Amino acid sequence: MRVRGSGTLEARLQNRWAIVLAGGEGKRLRALTRTLGSDVPKQFCPLLERETLLQLTLRRVALAVDPAQTLMVVTRSHERFFSPMVAEFPHCDLIVQPHNRGTATAIAYGAFRVAEIDPTASVAVFPSDHWFSDDTELMRNVGHAFALVSEFQDLTVALGLAAERPEAGYGWFELGEPIVNEPARLFAVRRFWEKPPAEITRAIWSGGAHRNSFILVSKVSALLSLIAKALPRLHSIFHTVRPVVGTTFEGQMIESLYRDLPLLEFSQRVLARSPQAVAVLPVSKLEWSDLGEPRRVLSLLKRIERTDQREKLAGAIRALGRRSRGAA
Repeated sequence: MRVRGSGTLEARLQNRWAIVLAGGEGKRLRALTRTLGSDVPKQFCPLLERETLLQLTLRRVALAVDPAQTLMVVTRSHERFFSPMVAEFPHCDLIVQPHNRGTATAIAYGAFRVAEIDPTASVAVFPSDHWFSDDTELMRNVGHAFALVSEFQDLTVALGLAAERPEAGYGWFELGEPIVNEPARLFAVRRFWEKPPAEITRAIWSGGAHRNSFILVSKVSALLSLIAKALPRLHSIFHTVRPVVGTTFEGQMIESLYRDLPLLEFSQRVLARSPQAVAVLPVSKLEWSDLGEPRRVLSLLKRIERTDQREKLAGAIRALGRRSRGAA
């Protein structure tokens, strides 16, 4: 692995970029957001607070990454939802996909855009629709990950969240041998599991596995290399776009390319195929939920401070559950 000198703090911060993924449809939670009067993907819904999950994500990311070096990947069909946010976050670079083609495609597009602007960049990837109990603590760990990828430049560092119980429906990292012990622990990945069956979840959780938070930090060159090995065709397709990035021809070319792309998810198609190129930074001092299902939202509401918005949400989840049982 190549090692680079640390340089000044200002230089390291300037070299940080973020890709915020906001192009998903949120189908598993759509019935709930519709019940709340917001028939929108969950990232555009004020689910727990007055602000949307995407707004909260962008404020969280700004604790460690300059908003001017933050790319927000969205889908054109959601324009009526993200357009009002452009004025609120004017420094974020907006990447508008013609269609949602999954997280691997969105990450590839964002990474190629970053690489064209700053080939030596370190980049962090964030979901836009998750909840964390302590944004400051989370971004402190992201800062550790940025420092680690400056030293271990061929690695992609994933934040692995400790779990109180073996909850199904998450991706899990089985931890291998330690790569670094101090000041931040970093582990090799023995195996990545994407939403394993309940019995496997219990077994690997008992063995110390951590959940995949889908927050990744990497040198942009290493991230693109990871994509190239797992999805060579996708990498090749975006590589052809590089000469026109930032020009009037980019949109036309992307429109044509996206038309024939399949749905490609990063966890299944990249992480599961390349565990040896990924390291896990364990995080244990905060709670996290991907809010992927109504039952998770309700479970979260039982543990956090109640507000009028959250009481309304709890009532909507219960009503949705009663209707589901009645239909059955």
